[in-house]
Amino acid sequence: MNLDTTKGPIFIGGLDRCGKTLLRALLVSHPRIAIPEIGSNYWTFFYGQYGDLKQSENFERCLRAMLRYSHVALLQPDVERIRREFQQGEPTYARLFQLFNEQYAQREGKARWGDQSGLIEQYAREVLGAYPGAKMIHMLRDPRDRYEASLAHAPHGKARVGGATARWLYSVRLALRNQQEFPARYCVVQYERLVREPEATLREVCAFLDEEYLPEMLAMVGAGSFREKVEQGKYGNRAGGLITTEFIGRYRNAIPKGEIAFMQSLAGREMRTWGYAPEPITFTAGERLTYVLGGWPLNWGRMVAWWGTTALQQRFPAQLGRKPPVDKIRVKHA
Repeated sequence: MNLDTTKGPIFIGGLDRCGKTLLRALLVSHPRIAIPEIGSNYWTFFYGQYGDLKQSENFERCLRAMLRYSHVALLQPDVERIRREFQQGEPTYARLFQLFNEQYAQREGKARWGDQSGLIEQYAREVLGAYPGAKMIHMLRDPRDRYEASLAHAPHGKARVGGATARWLYSVRLALRNQQEFPARYCVVQYERLVREPEATLREVCAFLDEEYLPEMLAMVGAGSFREKVEQGKYGNRAGGLITTEFIGRYRNAIPKGEIAFMQSLAGREMRTWGYAPEPITFTAGERLTYVLGGWPLNWGRMVAWWGTTALQQRFPAQLGRKPPVDKIRVKHA
Protein backbone atom coordinates (compact mmCIF):
# COMPACT_ATOMS: atom_id res chain seq x y z
CA MET A 1 0.00 0.00 0.00
CA ASN A 2 1.35 3.39 -1.02
CA LEU A 3 0.84 6.12 1.53
CA ASP A 4 -1.08 9.26 0.60
CA THR A 5 1.44 12.10 0.60
CA THR A 6 -1.12 14.75 -0.30
CA LYS A 7 -2.67 14.78 3.18
CA GLY A 8 -0.84 14.96 6.48
CA PRO A 9 -1.11 12.55 9.41
CA ILE A 10 -3.86 12.61 12.02
CA PHE A 11 -3.15 13.10 15.73
CA ILE A 12 -5.60 12.48 18.57
CA GLY A 13 -4.73 14.18 21.86
CA GLY A 14 -6.27 15.06 25.18
CA LEU A 15 -6.16 13.60 28.68
CA ASP A 16 -6.74 9.97 29.57
CA ARG A 17 -10.39 8.96 29.98
CA CYS A 18 -11.58 11.65 27.55
CA GLY A 19 -12.62 9.47 24.60
CA LYS A 20 -9.43 9.20 22.54
CA THR A 21 -9.81 5.43 22.20
CA LEU A 22 -13.46 5.79 21.18
CA LEU A 23 -12.62 8.35 18.51
CA ARG A 24 -9.75 6.18 17.29
CA ALA A 25 -12.14 3.21 16.93
CA LEU A 26 -14.45 5.32 14.78
CA LEU A 27 -11.67 6.74 12.60
CA VAL A 28 -9.85 3.46 11.92
CA SER A 29 -13.13 2.08 10.62
CA HIS A 30 -12.46 4.31 7.61
CA PRO A 31 -10.66 2.42 4.82
CA ARG A 32 -7.97 5.11 4.53
CA ILE A 33 -7.01 5.74 8.18
CA ALA A 34 -4.61 3.72 10.36
CA ILE A 35 -4.02 4.60 14.03
CA PRO A 36 -2.50 2.08 16.48
CA GLU A 37 -4.87 0.92 19.20
CA ILE A 38 -2.52 1.82 22.04
CA GLY A 39 -1.29 5.38 22.48
CA SER A 40 2.29 5.79 21.30
CA ASN A 41 3.48 8.45 23.78
CA TYR A 42 6.48 9.00 21.49
CA TRP A 43 6.64 12.71 22.17
CA THR A 44 6.14 12.35 25.93
CA PHE A 45 8.75 9.67 26.57
CA PHE A 46 11.36 10.15 23.85
CA TYR A 47 11.28 13.56 22.18
CA GLY A 48 14.46 15.52 22.86
CA GLN A 49 15.74 13.09 25.46
CA TYR A 50 18.67 11.56 23.53
CA GLY A 51 20.39 14.57 22.04
CA ASP A 52 20.90 15.34 18.37
CA LEU A 53 19.88 12.31 16.29
CA LYS A 54 22.37 13.29 13.59
CA GLN A 55 24.86 11.50 15.80
CA SER A 56 24.49 7.77 15.23
CA GLU A 57 25.10 6.88 18.86
CA ASN A 58 22.23 9.15 19.95
CA PHE A 59 19.95 7.67 17.32
CA GLU A 60 20.78 4.13 18.45
CA ARG A 61 20.19 5.00 22.10
CA CYS A 62 16.80 6.46 21.27
CA LEU A 63 15.87 3.54 19.03
CA ARG A 64 16.82 0.99 21.69
CA ALA A 65 14.78 2.84 24.30
CA MET A 66 11.77 2.95 21.98
CA LEU A 67 11.98 -0.76 21.22
CA ARG A 68 11.98 -1.58 24.91
CA TYR A 69 8.71 0.29 25.36
CA SER A 70 5.81 -2.17 25.08
CA HIS A 71 3.56 0.27 23.17
CA VAL A 72 6.20 0.41 20.43
CA ALA A 73 7.12 -3.27 20.54
CA LEU A 74 3.46 -4.22 19.96
CA LEU A 75 3.70 -2.62 16.52
CA GLN A 76 6.32 -5.26 15.57
CA PRO A 77 8.39 -2.80 13.52
CA ASP A 78 10.97 -3.80 10.94
CA VAL A 79 13.93 -2.34 12.81
CA GLU A 80 16.48 -2.63 10.03
CA ARG A 81 14.12 -0.89 7.66
CA ILE A 82 13.71 1.94 10.17
CA ARG A 83 17.49 2.30 10.44
CA ARG A 84 17.87 2.32 6.67
CA GLU A 85 15.05 4.78 5.97
CA PHE A 86 16.06 7.10 8.80
CA GLN A 87 19.48 7.55 7.18
CA GLN A 88 17.80 8.58 3.92
CA GLY A 89 16.00 11.63 5.30
CA GLU A 90 16.04 14.38 7.88
CA PRO A 91 17.49 13.02 11.18
CA THR A 92 14.82 14.31 13.56
CA TYR A 93 12.68 12.82 16.30
CA ALA A 94 9.53 13.59 14.32
CA ARG A 95 10.80 11.63 11.33
CA LEU A 96 11.81 8.67 13.50
CA PHE A 97 8.35 8.56 15.08
CA GLN A 98 6.80 8.81 11.62
CA LEU A 99 8.65 5.74 10.35
CA PHE A 100 7.08 3.52 12.99
CA ASN A 101 3.54 4.64 12.18
CA GLU A 102 4.08 4.56 8.43
CA GLN A 103 5.08 0.92 8.69
CA TYR A 104 1.98 0.21 10.74
CA ALA A 105 -0.29 1.93 8.21
CA GLN A 106 1.23 -0.01 5.33
CA ARG A 107 0.72 -3.33 7.13
CA GLU A 108 -2.89 -2.31 7.75
CA GLY A 109 -3.28 -1.55 4.05
CA LYS A 110 -4.24 2.08 4.78
CA ALA A 111 -3.15 5.21 2.92
CA ARG A 112 -3.04 7.68 5.82
CA TRP A 113 -1.28 7.22 9.13
CA GLY A 114 -2.20 8.63 12.49
CA ASP A 115 -1.34 8.52 16.16
CA GLN A 116 -3.10 8.88 19.51
CA SER A 117 -1.21 10.05 22.55
CA GLY A 118 -2.20 11.58 25.86
CA LEU A 119 -1.35 15.27 26.23
CA ILE A 120 0.23 15.46 22.80
CA GLU A 121 -1.38 18.90 22.67
CA GLN A 122 1.60 20.20 24.64
CA TYR A 123 3.69 19.45 21.54
CA ALA A 124 1.22 20.86 19.00
CA ARG A 125 3.68 23.48 17.73
CA GLU A 126 6.40 20.88 17.21
CA VAL A 127 4.06 18.26 15.72
CA LEU A 128 2.21 20.54 13.32
CA GLY A 129 5.48 22.22 12.37
CA ALA A 130 7.14 18.90 11.58
CA TYR A 131 4.38 17.35 9.44
CA PRO A 132 2.98 19.51 6.63
CA GLY A 133 -0.79 19.18 6.43
CA ALA A 134 -1.07 17.32 9.76
CA LYS A 135 -4.34 17.71 11.67
CA MET A 136 -4.77 17.39 15.44
CA ILE A 137 -7.99 16.50 17.27
CA HIS A 138 -8.15 17.33 20.97
CA MET A 139 -10.61 15.26 23.00
CA LEU A 140 -12.11 17.18 25.93
CA ARG A 141 -14.41 16.01 28.73
CA ASP A 142 -16.08 17.35 31.87
CA PRO A 143 -13.21 17.32 34.39
CA ARG A 144 -15.41 15.83 37.11
CA ASP A 145 -16.39 12.83 34.98
CA ARG A 146 -12.84 12.47 33.72
CA TYR A 147 -11.65 12.36 37.32
CA GLU A 148 -14.28 9.77 38.26
CA ALA A 149 -13.24 7.57 35.32
CA SER A 150 -9.57 7.99 36.23
CA LEU A 151 -10.23 6.89 39.81
CA ALA A 152 -12.21 3.89 38.59
CA HIS A 153 -9.19 2.88 36.52
CA ALA A 154 -6.50 3.71 39.10
CA PRO A 155 -8.12 4.15 42.54
CA HIS A 156 -4.82 4.51 44.40
CA GLY A 157 -3.41 7.46 42.49
CA LYS A 158 -1.47 9.80 44.77
CA ALA A 159 -2.25 13.14 43.14
CA ARG A 160 -6.02 12.84 43.63
CA VAL A 161 -8.14 15.84 42.66
CA GLY A 162 -5.22 18.29 42.90
CA GLY A 163 -3.32 16.54 40.12
CA ALA A 164 -6.51 15.91 38.13
CA THR A 165 -7.43 19.61 38.22
CA ALA A 166 -3.93 20.67 37.22
CA ARG A 167 -3.91 18.26 34.27
CA TRP A 168 -7.33 19.38 33.06
CA LEU A 169 -6.52 23.08 33.29
CA TYR A 170 -3.21 22.52 31.51
CA SER A 171 -4.93 20.63 28.71
CA VAL A 172 -7.83 23.06 28.14
CA ARG A 173 -5.53 26.08 28.16
CA LEU A 174 -3.44 24.39 25.49
CA ALA A 175 -6.63 23.71 23.54
CA LEU A 176 -7.45 27.41 23.46
CA ARG A 177 -3.88 28.39 22.55
CA ASN A 178 -3.58 25.79 19.81
CA GLN A 179 -6.96 26.63 18.29
CA GLN A 180 -5.90 30.26 18.00
CA GLU A 181 -2.51 29.44 16.47
CA PHE A 182 -3.70 26.69 14.11
CA PRO A 183 -7.39 27.37 13.39
CA ALA A 184 -7.50 25.21 10.25
CA ARG A 185 -5.46 22.35 11.67
CA TYR A 186 -6.61 21.98 15.27
CA CYS A 187 -10.05 20.79 16.32
CA VAL A 188 -11.52 20.29 19.80
CA VAL A 189 -14.12 17.53 20.13
CA GLN A 190 -16.05 17.25 23.37
CA TYR A 191 -16.70 13.72 24.58
CA GLU A 192 -20.26 14.55 25.60
CA ARG A 193 -21.25 15.69 22.12
CA LEU A 194 -19.53 12.73 20.51
CA VAL A 195 -21.63 10.24 22.50
CA ARG A 196 -24.86 12.28 22.32
CA GLU A 197 -24.62 13.12 18.62
CA PRO A 198 -22.17 10.59 17.18
CA GLU A 199 -23.10 10.86 13.53
CA ALA A 200 -23.19 14.66 13.38
CA THR A 201 -19.93 14.91 15.32
CA LEU A 202 -18.17 12.29 13.23
CA ARG A 203 -19.30 13.99 10.02
CA GLU A 204 -17.70 17.22 11.26
CA VAL A 205 -14.50 15.38 12.18
CA CYS A 206 -14.31 13.79 8.74
CA ALA A 207 -14.83 17.17 7.10
CA PHE A 208 -12.02 18.60 9.24
CA LEU A 209 -9.76 15.74 8.13
CA ASP A 210 -10.76 16.11 4.45
CA GLU A 211 -12.05 12.54 4.41
CA GLU A 212 -15.41 11.15 3.32
CA TYR A 213 -17.81 10.22 6.11
CA LEU A 214 -18.91 6.59 5.85
CA PRO A 215 -21.85 5.16 7.86
CA GLU A 216 -19.94 1.97 8.71
CA MET A 217 -17.60 4.04 10.84
CA LEU A 218 -20.27 4.23 13.55
CA ALA A 219 -20.36 0.43 13.63
CA MET A 220 -16.60 0.41 14.36
CA VAL A 221 -16.03 -2.23 11.70
CA GLY A 222 -12.28 -1.60 11.75
CA ALA A 223 -11.81 -1.76 15.52
CA GLY A 224 -12.69 -5.34 16.33
CA SER A 225 -10.93 -5.70 19.66
CA PHE A 226 -12.32 -2.43 21.03
CA ARG A 227 -15.81 -3.25 19.80
CA GLU A 228 -15.64 -6.67 21.44
CA LYS A 229 -14.58 -5.19 24.78
CA VAL A 230 -17.42 -2.66 24.65
CA GLU A 231 -19.98 -5.36 23.83
CA GLN A 232 -18.70 -7.46 26.74
CA GLY A 233 -18.99 -4.52 29.13
CA LYS A 234 -15.28 -4.40 29.89
CA TYR A 235 -15.31 -0.59 29.89
CA GLY A 236 -17.94 -0.52 32.61
CA ASN A 237 -20.91 0.21 30.37
CA ARG A 238 -24.18 -1.30 31.54
CA ALA A 239 -26.74 0.02 29.07
CA GLY A 240 -25.41 -1.78 26.01
CA GLY A 241 -24.63 -0.27 22.65
CA LEU A 242 -21.29 0.75 21.20
CA ILE A 243 -21.75 4.43 22.00
CA THR A 244 -23.54 5.39 25.21
CA THR A 245 -24.27 8.49 27.27
CA GLU A 246 -24.31 6.55 30.55
CA PHE A 247 -20.85 7.81 31.56
CA ILE A 248 -22.03 11.43 31.67
CA GLY A 249 -22.64 12.71 35.19
CA ARG A 250 -21.34 9.64 37.04
CA TYR A 251 -19.20 11.85 39.26
CA ARG A 252 -22.28 12.92 41.23
CA ASN A 253 -22.53 9.54 42.93
CA ALA A 254 -18.82 8.73 43.07
CA ILE A 255 -16.71 11.79 43.95
CA PRO A 256 -16.64 13.30 47.48
CA LYS A 257 -18.23 16.72 47.47
CA GLY A 258 -15.09 18.28 48.92
CA GLU A 259 -13.16 17.17 45.82
CA ILE A 260 -15.89 18.42 43.50
CA ALA A 261 -15.82 21.76 45.34
CA PHE A 262 -12.05 22.00 44.97
CA MET A 263 -12.15 21.30 41.25
CA GLN A 264 -14.96 23.77 40.66
CA SER A 265 -13.26 26.48 42.70
CA LEU A 266 -10.05 26.26 40.66
CA ALA A 267 -11.41 25.37 37.23
CA GLY A 268 -14.86 26.94 37.31
CA ARG A 269 -14.12 29.64 34.73
CA GLU A 270 -12.67 27.19 32.23
CA MET A 271 -15.51 24.73 32.89
CA ARG A 272 -18.08 27.38 32.02
CA THR A 273 -16.16 28.21 28.84
CA TRP A 274 -16.76 24.66 27.62
CA GLY A 275 -20.31 24.36 28.93
CA TYR A 276 -19.58 22.36 32.10
CA ALA A 277 -21.62 24.23 34.68
CA PRO A 278 -20.33 24.06 38.28
CA GLU A 279 -22.89 22.69 40.73
CA PRO A 280 -23.76 24.14 44.15
CA ILE A 281 -22.06 22.34 47.03
CA THR A 282 -23.52 22.50 50.54
CA PHE A 283 -21.27 21.71 53.51
CA THR A 284 -22.09 21.20 57.14
CA ALA A 285 -19.98 23.29 59.53
CA GLY A 286 -17.69 20.32 60.21
CA GLU A 287 -17.33 19.46 56.54
CA ARG A 288 -16.44 23.03 55.67
CA LEU A 289 -13.77 23.14 58.36
CA THR A 290 -12.25 19.90 57.10
CA TYR A 291 -12.33 21.22 53.54
CA VAL A 292 -10.78 24.61 54.33
CA LEU A 293 -8.08 23.36 56.69
CA GLY A 294 -7.33 19.99 55.14
CA GLY A 295 -8.67 19.14 51.69
CA TRP A 296 -8.15 22.47 49.93
CA PRO A 297 -4.53 23.21 50.95
CA LEU A 298 -3.46 19.59 50.46
CA ASN A 299 -4.86 19.42 46.94
CA TRP A 300 -3.54 22.89 46.13
CA GLY A 301 -0.09 21.59 46.97
CA ARG A 302 -0.60 18.56 44.74
CA MET A 303 -1.75 20.85 41.95
CA VAL A 304 1.29 23.12 42.21
CA ALA A 305 3.60 20.10 42.39
CA TRP A 306 2.15 18.68 39.16
CA TRP A 307 2.56 21.99 37.34
CA GLY A 308 6.12 22.41 38.58
CA THR A 309 7.15 18.90 37.61
CA THR A 310 5.60 19.22 34.16
CA ALA A 311 7.33 22.56 33.54
CA LEU A 312 10.72 21.07 34.43
CA GLN A 313 10.13 18.02 32.23
CA GLN A 314 9.24 20.24 29.30
CA ARG A 315 12.18 22.58 29.80
CA PHE A 316 14.83 19.92 30.43
CA PRO A 317 13.77 16.79 28.50
CA ALA A 318 17.25 15.24 28.32
CA GLN A 319 17.79 15.54 32.07
CA LEU A 320 14.29 15.35 33.57
CA GLY A 321 12.08 14.03 30.78
CA ARG A 322 9.37 11.50 31.57
CA LYS A 323 10.18 7.84 31.06
CA PRO A 324 7.82 4.93 30.33
CA PRO A 325 6.48 3.19 33.45
CA VAL A 326 8.58 0.26 34.62
CA ASP A 327 5.79 -2.22 33.89
CA LYS A 328 5.77 -1.06 30.26
CA ILE A 329 9.47 -1.77 29.66
CA ARG A 330 10.48 -5.01 27.98
CA VAL A 331 13.78 -6.53 29.04
CA LYS A 332 14.28 -8.16 25.64
CA HIS A 333 13.44 -6.60 22.31
CA ALA A 334 13.91 -7.15 18.61
